[in-house]
Amino acid sequence: MIEIKNVYYSYEGVNALNNINLHIEKGEAIALMGPNGSGKSTLLKLINGIVSANHGVYKFDNEVITHKKLQDTKFAKLLHQKMGFIFQNSDTQLFCSNVYDEIAFGPRQMGMNEIDTDKRVNDCLDLLDLQEFSYRAPYHLSGGEKRKVAIACVLSLNPEVLVLDEPMNGLDPRTQRWLVEFLVNLNKAGKTLITSTHNLELVQEISRRAILFDERHMIVADMPTGKLLEDIDLLIKVNLVDKYYHMHEGKDHRHFHDHNF
Repeated sequence: MIEIKNVYYSYEGVNALNNINLHIEKGEAIALMGPNGSGKSTLLKLINGIVSANHGVYKFDNEVITHKKLQDTKFAKLLHQKMGFIFQNSDTQLFCSNVYDEIAFGPRQMGMNEIDTDKRVNDCLDLLDLQEFSYRAPYHLSGGEKRKVAIACVLSLNPEVLVLDEPMNGLDPRTQRWLVEFLVNLNKAGKTLITSTHNLELVQEISRRAILFDERHMIVADMPTGKLLEDIDLLIKVNLVDKYYHMHEGKDHRHFHDHNF
C-alpha cells in the first residue's frame, strides 16, 4: 500500500529524513519509534501529503505522490479521503463551532449530501460515544474528549489508513486504555494503522511491527515490536531508554524509562 524509496527531506537547511526506505502493506499495524527529533513526525507528514520529499519516491496504492500532484485539489482530496491524520495536539485539528459540524466538515468538503453526511456524523458520534457533546464547542471539552472528536473527524471519511502522531500524549490512563482497545479493533476491522509513539508500555498492543529511528534521522531497525523491545542495547544506543535492573525473587527485571522526550 505504501512504498517509500531513498527519501530525503530537509527544511531550512535542517535534515529531517535521511535515506528512508519503507514498505507498508494493507492492514498492517506499524509503530514508529525513536527519540524526539529523529524524524517520526516528519515521516507521518510526508505519508499524509503535508510535506514532499526533496529526493526519492513515495508511492501510495502504486501511484507516485509528488508536490505537483498535491497542488491539484481533486488529487489531494482523494488522498486525504483514503488517509486520515490525527495530530499530536488535537487543538490544531479542531476549528468549528460545535462537535457535529467538526465531524461533518470532511464529508461536506468531499461533496457528500446532507442526508448522507448526517448519517456518517451520527455513526461516528455513536462509535466514539460522543452524542451528548454533539452541539458543544470543542474548546470546552477535556483533552480526552477532544482526541475522540479528532478521531471521529478522521473516521467520518472512512479512510483506509489511520496515521496517528503520539496519540497517547496528555491522556489519562483510562482514556489511554480506551484508545488502545479502539485502535486494536479498527486494525482487526481491516484499517491500516501507522502510529508514532514513545509509550513503550502500550506500543506492543497497538502494533505488530516497529520502525526505529535514530538521531541521524535514519531507520536503524525494522522488526516485530516485541523483538525490538527486547533489544535493550539497541534502544539505549539510539537514546530511547535508560536501563535499570531490579532483582526480584532471583529474577532480572527490566524497566523502561522514557528518556529525553
